Amino acid sequence: MRRLLILALLFSATVSALAMPRNEPIPGGVAVLHEGSGVARAWLGSKRLLIVPSGPDESIILVGIPLGHKSGPLKIRIEYANGRTGQRIVQVQPHDYPVQRLTIKNKRKVEPLAEDLRRIRAEQKKKHAALATWSETIPDIEFTMPVQGIISSHFGLRRYLNGKPRRPHGGLDIAAPEGTPVRAPAAGTVLLADDFFFSGNVIYLDHGEGLITYYAHLSQKNVEPGQRVQAGEVIGKVGKTGRVTGPHLHWGVYLNGTPVDPALFVPQEQASH
Repeated sequence: MRRLLILALLFSATVSALAMPRNEPIPGGVAVLHEGSGVARAWLGSKRLLIVPSGPDESIILVGIPLGHKSGPLKIRIEYANGRTGQRIVQVQPHDYPVQRLTIKNKRKVEPLAEDLRRIRAEQKKKHAALATWSETIPDIEFTMPVQGIISSHFGLRRYLNGKPRRPHGGLDIAAPEGTPVRAPAAGTVLLADDFFFSGNVIYLDHGEGLITYYAHLSQKNVEPGQRVQAGEVIGKVGKTGRVTGPHLHWGVYLNGTPVDPALFVPQEQASH
């Protein structure tokens, strides 16, 4: 009930500026589900889903589709304020991402030493804790690109580093000169500002309701954990820290704990360069 009251109070002020990511029900994509009034919560398995108001009698549920879900149905469980429950089925369409082969000069960044692995495991715990964050803030989803540059690697690429297969690319790489300002694409709260083995200097921002953004390989971090930042505020600078082939920003977007394509959250003309 508290959530519905918040939605009612915020609707008149926010609906005119409301922008949704593009509906793309593929692995690593986003499903945009239009529901009637009275939606209190929604779940994909144990993961709570983001809900935003779109009108006096409608809510929109945003579902981040895991990259590992090849195709077929995803079951979304919905809880209503009156106590009843419902279900929506998202039919995930197959999608084949291209292959990318990169050569990393620092071989230790491809085959870490034992001491590196201990550090990496500790960093993974921090990352997972950040991505599990849930705050009741209804986020602003009208994102802008965090840096001006050229997209050098798209989301979802099946990567081979020095000939060895690695996890698919979980973000968008934007090539830009070292020191180029990196700006928050929307208002948020800093969850992490740290230095990771693979990702170099990193920042994680919480935008609300499980919408998390991630910035890696920075030369400089301008924010601290707990700090509130506004859309367009400089949070760091482009660098080449961590495992890189040159200066760029790796920008990640997470919904319900899963990486999704950041290009879906910005105007298409911005994400195509």
